[in-house]
Amino acid sequence: MDAAEQTLPPRFERYRALTLRRHGPILEIVMGAGQSANGKLATADASMHRELAEIWRDISADSDIRVALIRGEGKGFSAGGDLALVEEMASDFATRTRVWQEARDLVYNLVNCDKPVVSAMHGPAVGAGLVAGLLADISIAARGARIVDGHTRLGVAAGDHAAIVWPLLCGMAKAKYYLMLCESVTGEEAERIGLVSLVVDEDALVAKAFEVAGRLAAGSQTAIRWTKYALNNWLRMAGPAFDTSLALEFMGFAGPDVHEGVASLRQKRPPEFR
Repeated sequence: MDAAEQTLPPRFERYRALTLRRHGPILEIVMGAGQSANGKLATADASMHRELAEIWRDISADSDIRVALIRGEGKGFSAGGDLALVEEMASDFATRTRVWQEARDLVYNLVNCDKPVVSAMHGPAVGAGLVAGLLADISIAARGARIVDGHTRLGVAAGDHAAIVWPLLCGMAKAKYYLMLCESVTGEEAERIGLVSLVVDEDALVAKAFEVAGRLAAGSQTAIRWTKYALNNWLRMAGPAFDTSLALEFMGFAGPDVHEGVASLRQKRPPEFR
């Protein structure tokens, strides 16, 4: 890892929710850098959700960037969606439509980004951040990381990345168990079942992620990028399943269960769905 940070190209100056640092050919994307000082996890509010959807196109367009590395700062990788945004989606059709488009773009832009992506996950890994964490080409988790798809706990279908990648990574039986029951997976268990590429001790996580990113940056770019493109055709074939799951998720945001899901999270109690 090159400790010296280089100036970012102008196309990246518009990003505010994400903290971007350039280390030679590696672009480091940090979620929650501004929130970690207050002891908070990176929450995908409206700004971060939009930026997570858009940044992959800018990475593809920048010829000087060879690898993207995404991680969280503070207590964890990502905390999931902002409850105020969820409530706005539940009550406003225009907001629901906008966020649906961003959620779709986040997945497809990540899949189609021609540069390799490395993720480094520690602590809780939930929500929009987890989309990037598990769709990354090389996903690295700390042993104590807690990966959870929180959709059914909220009262909506497991959309986002769940249907497109969980069955491919860990198999249908495990995917149904963890997604339908909203069970958390430790980093160690995630590696055992194939949900992540690699598990390491938390104090070695960032260094290992930069080591892997550096190896990717030093390799043949055409060979690496074309290998990624070919392998990601498995994800593209799952596009109809993803589109269906995302549509059903956002149908759920217009239903009654999401209100109980939000209330139970705010009140820190188990939900009581009727």
